[in-house]
Amino acid sequence: MTDSFPRRQARTRGFTLGAPRTFTVSPDGGRVVFLRSKGGTDPVTCLWTLDLETGEERLVVDPGELGRASDADLPPEEKARRERAREQAGGVVGYATDRPVTMAAFPLGGQLYVAEFTAGLSPRQLETPGPVIDPRPDPSGRCVAYVSGGALHVHDLTARTTTTLAEPEGEGITYGLADFAAAEEIGRMRGFWWAPDGSALVVARVDENRVRRWHIADPANPDRTPTVVAYPAAGTNNARVTAEIIGLDGSRVPIDWDVERDEYLVDVVWDAHGLLVVVQPRDQRALRTLTVDPATGATTLFTERTDPAWVDIIPGVPARLASGALLDVDESGDTRRLTVDGEPVTPEGLQVRGVADVDGDVVLLRAGTDPASVGLWTWSPDGLVERTSGPGVHTGRLAGGTLVVSAATLDSDSTVTTVHRGSATWTVASLADLPGLEPAPALAKVTERDLPTALLLPSWHEPGTKLPVLMDPYGGPHAQRVVASRRAFLTSQWFAEQGFAVVVVDGRGTPGKGPRFERAVHGDLAGPVLEDQVAALHALAERHPDLDLSRVGIRGWSFGGYLAALAVLRRPDVFHAAVAGAPVTDWALYDTHYTERYLGTPDGDPDAYARSSLIADAPKLTRPLMLIHGLADDNVVAAHTLRLSSALMAAGRPHTVLPLSGVTHMTPQEVVAENLLLLQVQFLKQALGIEEE
Repeated sequence: MTDSFPRRQARTRGFTLGAPRTFTVSPDGGRVVFLRSKGGTDPVTCLWTLDLETGEERLVVDPGELGRASDADLPPEEKARRERAREQAGGVVGYATDRPVTMAAFPLGGQLYVAEFTAGLSPRQLETPGPVIDPRPDPSGRCVAYVSGGALHVHDLTARTTTTLAEPEGEGITYGLADFAAAEEIGRMRGFWWAPDGSALVVARVDENRVRRWHIADPANPDRTPTVVAYPAAGTNNARVTAEIIGLDGSRVPIDWDVERDEYLVDVVWDAHGLLVVVQPRDQRALRTLTVDPATGATTLFTERTDPAWVDIIPGVPARLASGALLDVDESGDTRRLTVDGEPVTPEGLQVRGVADVDGDVVLLRAGTDPASVGLWTWSPDGLVERTSGPGVHTGRLAGGTLVVSAATLDSDSTVTTVHRGSATWTVASLADLPGLEPAPALAKVTERDLPTALLLPSWHEPGTKLPVLMDPYGGPHAQRVVASRRAFLTSQWFAEQGFAVVVVDGRGTPGKGPRFERAVHGDLAGPVLEDQVAALHALAERHPDLDLSRVGIRGWSFGGYLAALAVLRRPDVFHAAVAGAPVTDWALYDTHYTERYLGTPDGDPDAYARSSLIADAPKLTRPLMLIHGLADDNVVAAHTLRLSSALMAAGRPHTVLPLSGVTHMTPQEVVAENLLLLQVQFLKQALGIEEE
């Protein structure tokens, strides 16, 4: 019996297991390090190297051989880190190397290991005072710093001694870890940074004592103590984050910036040109880069970006070239442009998504002119060069003249990774399973706003035959669904094969079309995004008369779940059924950094929260609505669904609630992930009056 697509998708974690990822290139360009499991259904990730001199891949770390294939003993901090990173695999899911990339440190089952990349040497475990989080070698590879028990420790690999550099002064305090806002929203997963010479570290101190505590219970197991989470909901206190320069000799120098004004620590850059910290105020209308005197901790404003709505945090900047020139971005127009010492060096119309690497005075950046495609470009004093061609979503790394390119395109079932050095090219093998589906999205731009859309029809559809419509959006900030990648539409194509014309729309607020398009949701996360879904649907129906607008369903997860519920509550004339997975229903229950960027604070702009909330719309429900929520979700907590359900019940509006015991914001459990798709199809067909074959 052949497994169904939902079962295979769940078992393969979305067909990502076995695919190479997380690349590092040595400064001399001769070695590429990466992660990959041994097969498409193997969740245990291994550490590999590719030697460009021989062209051979070598397995460096196999957790199974070390007796560490299970993740059952992970410390709570590591589980939380993986949830923030949306990490669904196990084994070696992260690693850090020394500067020349001759060795790596990584945790397995909470234990600290180091591995040297010299052939024939086995990984070795180091003794630690407890489970470890985020081990990182110093640039020379002589020491490894890590966090255990909320304290920062350094292990000397030569002397085989461990020194505790910073210990918590009490409950709710940690050293060397990222706070919730940093990890979930800012994109900063780390909490300490080595000095270039390895003599000291910048260490973040996080005090969560003023953060409101939430209790996430497991109703299916009432004997279990609820998990206590320090959750910074909109309008409430964030963790207090400060930083110190801590020397291996025990010296400690606090970094002095206005923490009351700029309470978000965004990034730290410590290179040969000096120490920088990047900070941001609560309203996010500025992003300040400060120079730091390591001897005194004194700071001086270096650069500042401001915007009346908000300032975006762009991956990879600020950074510095070998010459010392500062890399940043400019968003003063409607194109995000790369700047060098304040001067734009990329043209209007080329939207920069981020800086991937700096190799001397050569910059590798991700950018594109079409929001559906992200290419790789290099800039140097000699000019700008496009390094990829054709539509697709590309990521890459660059060091020592060696370029790694990972390409997800409309022509391939999986991501293809190639390594380029001079005229030579290597392909890093992918062991991922093939999905057995070939999505054929018709990409287009519709309405006067040129909204990116994708239409997927059943492979067996005959023109002239009406099809019910399923909208399948995310539709909100930070994420795109309409991209030039076949694998991005696997689930959408599977829904199409069940008898739907599936429509995906990226409306205002989504990235890729420029700052004005993204900032159109400022003060209102409901109106513009819903308006664009409706407008795009009607525009597509004019082009494709087989779309049956009398039978329109909508489904989504997270922001997409919010949008799905919003659609049937406010536009039942257009949408006839909805499946809302893990939806935000009351933005006052969501976190500070995300929510306040768009809506301000609940006290400061209550009307923005009222415009964007679903709770008051509960009496308007006239269409079938299924709410799905993981009861262990600590990102969009289950209270969102439960409060909307209570309001619907109070208004006498029938609806369906599907609680998922033990499930977080991700749904990696195989049976859960499979049956979620099957139950959604069943619900939508019944709600739209589609006869089962």
